[in-house]
Amino acid sequence: MIALRLLCIATLLVSGDPLFAQERAQLTVGGAKLDVTFSETPREPLRSAVLGWISTSARAVATYHERFPVPRVEIRVRFGDGRGASGGVTYGWNGALITIAVGRASTAADFADDWLMPHEMLHLGFPSVPERHHWIEEGISTYVEPIARARAGLISAEEAWGDLVRGLPQGLPQAGDRGLDATPTWGRTYWGGAIFCLLADVEIRKRTGNRRGFEHALRAIVRAGGTIEASWKIERAIEIGDRATGVPVLRDLYEKMRAAPAPTDLDALWKQLGIERRGRQISFNDAAPLAHIRAAITERAVQP
Repeated sequence: MIALRLLCIATLLVSGDPLFAQERAQLTVGGAKLDVTFSETPREPLRSAVLGWISTSARAVATYHERFPVPRVEIRVRFGDGRGASGGVTYGWNGALITIAVGRASTAADFADDWLMPHEMLHLGFPSVPERHHWIEEGISTYVEPIARARAGLISAEEAWGDLVRGLPQGLPQAGDRGLDATPTWGRTYWGGAIFCLLADVEIRKRTGNRRGFEHALRAIVRAGGTIEASWKIERAIEIGDRATGVPVLRDLYEKMRAAPAPTDLDALWKQLGIERRGRQISFNDAAPLAHIRAAITERAVQP
């Protein structure tokens, strides 16, 4: 079980942003310190709902990585009108930092199915790379987010795969598209990058008898110092990831997809994985040839 400690400090703090000089709280999740600062002092039950949402998201990310990716991160919560979370951004210079907007009318229910905070936290577990490779940064967070939440028991495997089945077609190459390094559209950046990650995960598991997966590559990159606070060439991350899995899947996929459209038959892949869709409902066919790989990707994990 991930240790969770909440330290509330009801005092003004000196911050790099004068808008965040109201109040702070500190969470400890998976050995990492999460320093939460608010743009204004939130009342209960909003305060508890926001801190619970942050800690739950951090637990999901720590479960996937087997630890939280960075030892310390500042999370700045800016309050505004409305409900729920919006406008998350993650930075790496001068320390890890996440900024996010939250509606003052939010309740715990508004955060129950949130994907934005875990998406931003997953950015902490990969280095900053040159702009033409932005797709790998966004692709990792887009692909891993529902899987991390499923492994932590926050959503079902059916819900996680449903998110991917509905979203990934937006990343398929369109007419005139080039490779991922040269097609910086929204669809190719977020969902095209996620297709790369899915294909890598499946192929790594096929080549290693399901003993290794995409998470093993990402964990090795973090252990080597490849977090949001570092600036790397993409080739370095690929080399470390492939070394950790023992198979050159990331290198092979990158060579295939970086400069050419490389279309993917997602329907055929879902059939092989045993994922069946009827409207918005997802069911599984455990007799499919790659059903064991699909099950392993979203298998409930023991929290560290």
